[in-house]
Parts: sequence; structure tokens; C-alpha cells
Amino acid sequence: MGLSTAFTELFGVEHPIVLAPMGGSAGGALAAAVSRGGGLGLLGSGNGDREWLARELPVLAGACAGKPWGIGFQTWAIDDGAIARALEQGPTAVMLSFGDPGPFAERVRGAGTALILQVTDLEEARRAVDLGADVIVAQGTEAGAHGARHGRSTLPFVPVVADLAAPVPVLAAGGIADGRGVAAALALGAAGALLGTRFQATTEALIAPATARAIVEGRGEDTERNRVLDLARGSRWPAQYTARTLSHPFLDAWRGREDELAADPHARQAYQDAVTRGEIPPLPQWAGEGIDLIDDLPSAADLVGTLAAQAEEALARAGRR
Repeated sequence: MGLSTAFTELFGVEHPIVLAPMGGSAGGALAAAVSRGGGLGLLGSGNGDREWLARELPVLAGACAGKPWGIGFQTWAIDDGAIARALEQGPTAVMLSFGDPGPFAERVRGAGTALILQVTDLEEARRAVDLGADVIVAQGTEAGAHGARHGRSTLPFVPVVADLAAPVPVLAAGGIADGRGVAAALALGAAGALLGTRFQATTEALIAPATARAIVEGRGEDTERNRVLDLARGSRWPAQYTARTLSHPFLDAWRGREDELAADPHARQAYQDAVTRGEIPPLPQWAGEGIDLIDDLPSAADLVGTLAAQAEEALARAGRR
């Protein structure tokens, strides 16, 4: 049957499934695998680090087999030079998240590249429409890694954004980890789904084996949104964006004491020293609430097809009822 939507038609892809451009873990091999599998792979370039892009872009280009692909950025962390360097590579799409995309939107669209804007509230959604976004991602607070501190849950947020943005295609994000979640996104009025944590648990993801195991073994109630680990690492993430992570010894020690941690350089140095000694993980383990549904580490290319088949089955089953 196939799941044809406004999104699949826009990008000429087989399935309405998109890889979240997770900084550091959505490298060239993972993005290429998702695109080869019939979805849209987005390279997670984060702040546009030149060395990282120089390493991962050739991997993506060499393995993508001519399929559509894109690059995602943390909008607050980049400048116009990062956008210019990305556009030189000829991506099908550029995705901007977390921050004001206004300074970059015209540059992307002027290059003939599809502009994907992620939003976490209705003000951002209206802004995305005004800027001429080709696709809008409605991210709920169930999502792993960073999101709005005062965001909305995926289930009620997606249909509101879909109504507001129509006819612009909307992708649902946050807590989606199997084909039933993709089907639910379509039922809510979205044209597809953007998945992060589920694609972290694949053979192509650039994550430590311990993190992959933690995702497979973890539960949704093991995750929580916090700023503690950003503060401990000296990250420049703006305060309005917290991150959903699995548990961590430093988080347990400083939960609810963010202001105290921010004012205590000795505590932050203690974090770095503990990382150096190998006593605590060097990075937070980003994970969304959907990890209960993740119990294997497949190839991302195969996973795209599995998700699509599950979604078709879920929709057919709902129709029979």
C-alpha cells in the first residue's frame, strides 16, 4: 500500500520517516542508511563544527546512493558561515532547531534547498509559517535530548500545529519509537514522523556501546528533563532548553540545585575530573520516553522499512475496528 503523504511527495522518498539530526550521533553513516532505507536522513551537525562536517559529509555522500538527505543545526549555536558551508554540499534540506531561524531562512530557501524548522510552541510555529518553512517539525516534551523547558506534549501539540501550518507539511517528534507512533502521528494530521532515540539504537549511530545498551535496557520512567548535565559540562545551551536524559551520578547529586551548580566552579571541575578518571560517563545519555519500545540494535536502513510496515499495519488494524 505505501504511506504516501505531502512529505513523501515533497522529497520523493518512500516512507514518511525522518532521522532527527542528533548532534554527534547522527553521522554520515546513519544519515545515509536512513535515506537508503527510504526515509530522509539528516546529518546532525549541531554547531556546524568544520572538522566534524569534513569527516562525516564524505561518508554520507559516499553511502547515500543518490537519495535525498539533509543537515540539521542548533540555530542558537551557528552563524551564516555554517549555513554557507552546508549549502555548498548540495543538501536536499536544511533543518534549524532551537533559536531564531530568521537570519538564515532566506539564505536556505534562496539556494533552492528545503527549509525544515523545528518548533516547540505555537509562537515558534507561527514564526515558522511566516518564514516560509517547507516543513515544520512539532517537537513534544517526550523527546530525548534538548527541547523546550516549558514545551507541550506530543499528542496535543501536533494537531494544533498541523491545523495552524496547513498546507505546510508537519512532522511529529517526541516519544515516537515504533511504527504505531508513526501511525499515530499520521492520525493526528502530521505528514510523517521524526525519530531520534530509536535511531540512536542502530548499528550506524555514533554512540558508545554502553549508551546503546542503556537505551535498549532503559525505561521511559528512567528519563528526565534537566539542565544539570549541561551546566556540569560547561555547555552553552540556553536556559530555556532542558535535555531529557537517562540517569547519571552527577544528576543524582545535583538534581534541583541548578542555580547552586551554576555558581560553583569547583563542582563543575569535579565533574570534569571524574570524567577524566573514568568514574562517570563523559557524555549524558540522551533518551526519549519511548525507550521502553526499543529492544534491539538493527541497521537503520532496515529499521526504516520495519517502522513503515508497522505503521501500515497499525492503520489498517485501526480501520478494521
